[in-house]
Parts: sequence; C-alpha cells; structure tokens
Amino acid sequence: MNQPTTARGRFITLEGAEGVGKSTQIQALQAFLESRGVPLLVTREPGGTPLAERIRELLLSRDHPPMHPDTELLLMFAARAEHLRTRILPALEAGTWVLCDRFTDATYAYQGGGRGLDPARIAVLEDWVQGPVRPDLTLLLDVDVRTGLARARGRGEADRFEQEAMDFFERVREAYLARARAEPSRYRIIDAGQSLEAVTRDLQAALVSLLQANGVTP
Repeated sequence: MNQPTTARGRFITLEGAEGVGKSTQIQALQAFLESRGVPLLVTREPGGTPLAERIRELLLSRDHPPMHPDTELLLMFAARAEHLRTRILPALEAGTWVLCDRFTDATYAYQGGGRGLDPARIAVLEDWVQGPVRPDLTLLLDVDVRTGLARARGRGEADRFEQEAMDFFERVREAYLARARAEPSRYRIIDAGQSLEAVTRDLQAALVSLLQANGVTP
C-alpha cells in the first residue's frame, strides 16, 4: 500500500444539507482511503470530542426554548474550537488525514444562509478560532430540498434543525452552492440525487487529484 508522502495530514470535509446521504457516504470514503494506506481520522461537527458532543446535544435538542441565532453561532464555534485543538490539529500535525462530516462551510450555510446572520461576522469567528486552517478539499453533496427533506424526515423524529421550514433549507442550499462557486479549487459538487453507488463513485473520483499530489495511488 502507498503511504502519503506529505508530513502534514490532509483535511477533507463532507458537506450538504439534510438528507443528502452524508452518513452513508462518509463510511464509503473512509473505506476507500484506508484501503489505500491513508492514515485517517473520521470525525464530525458539531461534535468530535466529549465536550463538543455535549454542545451538539444542546444545538440539536428540541427540549429547550428557541435559541437566539447569535447563541447558536457562538455555540457552533465553541464546539469547533475544542474539536480543532483537541483532535483535528494534532491529527494533521502527526501526518494523519482528517475526514470531517461538516465544518465551517456548514456554519456559513446554516447560520449565514438559513438564519440570515451576516457572513462577515462568521468570518471574524472563523479567523479567530481557526487562524489559517481551512479544508484542503470540500465535497458538497447536493440534492433538491424537497427530496432531501423527505429522506431526512423519513428516518424518524426530526431534530431542531430538521424541523425548519422549506424556505430555510432553500437558503441553506443556495449558500452552499454560492460558496462552491466562489471557491472552485477547493469544492467538488456531487449530485446526491443519483444512486448510492453513483454518488460513491463520484466522491472517489473527486479524491484522485489530492491522492496523487500526496504520492498515493488512487
């Protein structure tokens, strides 16, 4: 098996709104990368550490009064600060690649697009918490909102975000796509309306350049 030639691990994020199939596809990506000898940490946001997982519970729970958008935003970055310093950065510095289910692009999409918070305010927190750290590659699973919500709500009881109205998720989707258009070198948009097998193939194909650049045979 090939081992990456870089001393620093690579940071890959998987993004998308509700019902795009991230949970299924992140397992397929994990198997694909590990089969090629890539040392890998798989994690998620919000969450990834015991403390950040507790914050995740607060963010997703329906058991408390409605949360102010500023509170939601700050909790997202509080969880991210803990996650980044406790798990992501140590892994990258040790040469381990990181595959993360959502990262700061989700904050721009959900709190920026969905909640209507000023992206400039999000950018201030991004710079403060992350410094120069950004994903090397972002894989955006995209599907029309009606299909995605039908899938998500068919899984069972909806969390606090999944209960939002259709127009909320339209804004989330458009915010994601706008960021992808603005950063085409980092983003790869994957049609999540295809079969699971076709989505998996497209995701794997999107990894080829990054693997080759790091001395790994795709």
